[in-house]
Amino acid sequence: MEAEKLEPHESTNTPPTSFKGKLKTVGPGFVTAATGVGTGDLIAALVAGVSFGTTLIWAIVVGAIFKFFFTEGMGRWQLATGKTILEGFHSLGKWATGYFGVYSVLWGLSYGAAAMSTSAIMMVTMVPIMPLWAWAILHGLAGMALVLTGRYKLFERVMTVMIGIMFITVVGSAILILPDIGNILSGFVPRTGDGSLLLVMGLLGGVGGTITMASYGYWIRENKWEGKKWVPMMKLDSAVGYVITSIFTVSLLVIGAEFLFGTGIEINGEEGLVTLSSMFSEEFGEVARWMFLIGAWCAAFSSLLGVWNGVPYLFADFIRIVRSKGKPTTKVSEKDPAYRAYLLWLTFPPMLLLFFGKPVLLVILYGALGALFMPFLALALLWLLNSKRVEKPLQNGWIANIVLTCCVLLFGYLGVIKLIDMF
Repeated sequence: MEAEKLEPHESTNTPPTSFKGKLKTVGPGFVTAATGVGTGDLIAALVAGVSFGTTLIWAIVVGAIFKFFFTEGMGRWQLATGKTILEGFHSLGKWATGYFGVYSVLWGLSYGAAAMSTSAIMMVTMVPIMPLWAWAILHGLAGMALVLTGRYKLFERVMTVMIGIMFITVVGSAILILPDIGNILSGFVPRTGDGSLLLVMGLLGGVGGTITMASYGYWIRENKWEGKKWVPMMKLDSAVGYVITSIFTVSLLVIGAEFLFGTGIEINGEEGLVTLSSMFSEEFGEVARWMFLIGAWCAAFSSLLGVWNGVPYLFADFIRIVRSKGKPTTKVSEKDPAYRAYLLWLTFPPMLLLFFGKPVLLVILYGALGALFMPFLALALLWLLNSKRVEKPLQNGWIANIVLTCCVLLFGYLGVIKLIDMF
């Protein structure tokens, strides 16, 4: 395996001290935001707006706060100990490493097909020169090609540009509607209105977060953020990412609330985004339609790019830990054979699912293991960040412990509901 030797986790790289310098250094937070917000989040926010107006804005904001504590916790663990989050999982027992390994293989197969087809739906609407399956395959290959360049900074710049386009187009679309500011402000007051508790909890849990959040540690390492002196910078970086995530997702809810609330029109799946873009064209002209579609495509394709770059690190780390029996002396890189093998796994086998659909067993296994991942991650962070593995000043404070405990309860409940629905 081609890998780099582990460095002492106090690096000579110095973090910026001024606020302006810190803002210029923000990068992995943008990548996390762009990766985490896919069309699934767009649709969930739109549905909430269409069904219940601006009542549930607060749920999106609270959900982003939850995900911040996940991401910040994983970043703090790595900067405090010099160990990746997968090494932290392994310290809980071999079962945790095994669970993650099996889930990552199933997740990659299922997600790869979904990411390619979702990106293709937006593109085939804008440029209908090829069938959906051809656009899907092209997106998968394009993502693989960018990652195989091995240039993280190029990847980060592409992701930053895409989230900038998402922000301008989607937030611009929300502003174009001239929403009622009073309604928006009232949405920050926690209440369910006519919404079901399950919908509220789904919004809380759905603001950009799955296995991809665990990639954050590898992205900060690519930026050479190592050692506890980088913790303040990491906190700001991840906070910026989730502030952007919140604004972007709230904008989608506002579009649904102001444009479709009370019309009786439903948003069903990615095709619903296409329907909405056509309505934008009728109301505001063709430029508005293209703005919305470009924003939706950037959301879909940036999620694909983030996964293609980030999750192979996790799989390569899993292989590294298993081979070294829990005592690795190297760190993973994008040149690892295991990294590249997982990248190929994300790209090529899912193409078959584009034509034949997902086998029932795969859907069941993927759903069951996925339902357990978020409560597992919350419990792991509670255990690791309150243990003697982390020096006292960098352990969890009471706020982090309360939030992560709430996450265990929330995601545990949603996981149980998901399992019940499956069976």
